[in-house]
Amino acid sequence: MLAIDGSEEAALATEAATELSKNTASEVHLTYVVPIPEPLPYPHHYLDEVREDKFEQAKKDAGEFLETQAEQIRSGGGSVTETHVRTGSPEHQIVVLSEDLGVGLIVMGNRGLTGMRRALMGSVSDSVVRHAHCPVMVVRKER
Repeated sequence: MLAIDGSEEAALATEAATELSKNTASEVHLTYVVPIPEPLPYPHHYLDEVREDKFEQAKKDAGEFLETQAEQIRSGGGSVTETHVRTGSPEHQIVVLSEDLGVGLIVMGNRGLTGMRRALMGSVSDSVVRHAHCPVMVVRKER
């Protein structure tokens, strides 16, 4: 399973997963997790509607992004079985989906697009490594 988020490290993870798929004749499940937006601190119907519209658009955009990435993997010689857009906590959703699918390996970048959150709570990849039922390949950018 390849978990991506559009970051530079996720692009490197996509390259690694493509090579693994091609060289081992394995299939890739591609996933993107859209974080659930925080509720507003005060009730305001209009702002809730705008927030919900943006959230629905984010899920649609994520699906389109995954299809583009799936085509990239296929054109590189890899095999994509299915794409999965999930919503919620990325680290939790990645682990749960990997268990549901019974995957043998999770591939992901070491840093996503969550800068400040990572500094406060730890990285998504760190959490996935700690909680996954299978090996996790964390792809890093060369220094």
